[in-house]
Amino acid sequence: MLRMPEFPFLRPKKLPLIGIDITSSAVKLLEIHPQGSRLQVASYGVAPLESGAVSDRRIKDYKSVARSIKRVIDRTHPSTLRTAVAVPSAAVITRTLSLPRDLDDDEMEAQVLLEADQHIPYPLNEVAIDFERQPPLNPDDDNQPVLLVACRRETTEQLDQVLEEAGLQPVVIDVENLAIERAIRLITSQLPSQQDGQIVAVADIGATTTTLNILCDGEIIYSRDQMFGGKQLTDEIQRHYGLSREEAGFAKKRGDLPSDYFTEILEPFKTATVHQIERQLQLFYSSSTYHDIDYLILAGGSSAIDGLPQMAQHHIGSPTLLANPFANMVLSDRVNAAALAQDAPAMLIACGLAMRIES
Repeated sequence: MLRMPEFPFLRPKKLPLIGIDITSSAVKLLEIHPQGSRLQVASYGVAPLESGAVSDRRIKDYKSVARSIKRVIDRTHPSTLRTAVAVPSAAVITRTLSLPRDLDDDEMEAQVLLEADQHIPYPLNEVAIDFERQPPLNPDDDNQPVLLVACRRETTEQLDQVLEEAGLQPVVIDVENLAIERAIRLITSQLPSQQDGQIVAVADIGATTTTLNILCDGEIIYSRDQMFGGKQLTDEIQRHYGLSREEAGFAKKRGDLPSDYFTEILEPFKTATVHQIERQLQLFYSSSTYHDIDYLILAGGSSAIDGLPQMAQHHIGSPTLLANPFANMVLSDRVNAAALAQDAPAMLIACGLAMRIES
């Protein structure tokens, strides 16, 4: 395959990896091993990030992020330091090329580099590139689709730097959307109804951003970010009760707040969350030929709020469930089952990265 990038995007890996997902508020670690016909969660952990360490999906304080990664490694003791991490989908250029299917890998590499120069608006020495052959659309075609993936090296080197600072070995740099698709396959296999052309919406409610991904037959066909997330709830708790940011965050997580919290703060936040999802769905409908979805999956750290799936299903009218990619996995003795169940909706990217062992 291509020898230009330091970290291939798409190449299959057979050895175990740990998936590291770095968000604006936390670092998430997940290690998955094959166990017979099933998968096992071998190690897992989450560590909070200091405020401002990551902003706008860019690492601002390398040493702070590395310290958080070290803390979660010290707690979880993964069996390997080989790591998969993801770049934001917005930082990646993808193109599907049509190239002769009889080319060997070296010939395909040379042809991809020639084509890349026409599709990538940066000097090739400034980007990391990889490609993956796709199944031919027609068995009799002389050409086959080839997925080209490119990202600015400064983005990949940023992740390289922080992982090595934490003592990890960067092996795979993936793309967030591809990691999500991989994890969502575990969830869609749990759906009561499965059919060709099924449209599944995944609303990932993070700390500052809600991302709506629409999947058709397991592939993301639409994605949109909205600046809305759990930080709004934390800020409102802080304002309403006169707490510090840290106190408000801990109180929200523990649930030990005055009785008016549920009616005065939590219910309005749930309503606002559902309205955000409804608005994003309407934007999807207006820009596509679709007018409905078959299922809505809620994901992200702010999705596991009591009653939110039921409220979303009532307002949106589609069957709604909370994301849990680990429902059919076995857990090692070192994994806290209750903690993993609570964090499961926020572990999609980490799960998709750790699943590279299955690629």
